[in-house]
Amino acid sequence: MTRLETERLILRGPLAADLPAWLAFFLSARAIYVGGGPRIDEGRAWRAFATIIGHWTINGCGPFVLEDRASGRALGSAGPWYPALWPEKELGWTIWRPEAEGQGLAHEAVVALRARTYRDLGWPTAVSYIDARNTRSIALAERLGAVRDTTAEAPPDDDPTLVYRHPAPEVLQ
Repeated sequence: MTRLETERLILRGPLAADLPAWLAFFLSARAIYVGGGPRIDEGRAWRAFATIIGHWTINGCGPFVLEDRASGRALGSAGPWYPALWPEKELGWTIWRPEAEGQGLAHEAVVALRARTYRDLGWPTAVSYIDARNTRSIALAERLGAVRDTTAEAPPDDDPTLVYRHPAPEVLQ
């Protein structure tokens, strides 16, 4: 499960060449809901990217980079995520470039990756942990058919977090 193509995207594992696009995103105000932002230094942003690459090594899967099929530019990331201490397996997403927002790219990627994750990794369920102030990600989760699960545990030290549960694999078929 290292490469997948959709209508507009190539979904692939992260590469060192993606680091500049990641840094531009993670050091901007657009990353405040995922642990980044202008108050973060480049060293911490670099380590966050290394964590994404390390997730692939440790767990055999991880967030895919959303590469624009037309230009070859890295636009964001999406996919399976379950680092240590995460209560459940998550499907996450980020759009790194402002010009790529609002085009349905994260939706396109997550629909393809969710089906592939359920099938190839055998996940019976998945959640998305979303900062309660991140209205755009909440809207995307709902568009993906995820519903708020008020009984599910959020990751430690990650408040205020809402948990959205994705439809089960059999519901999507």
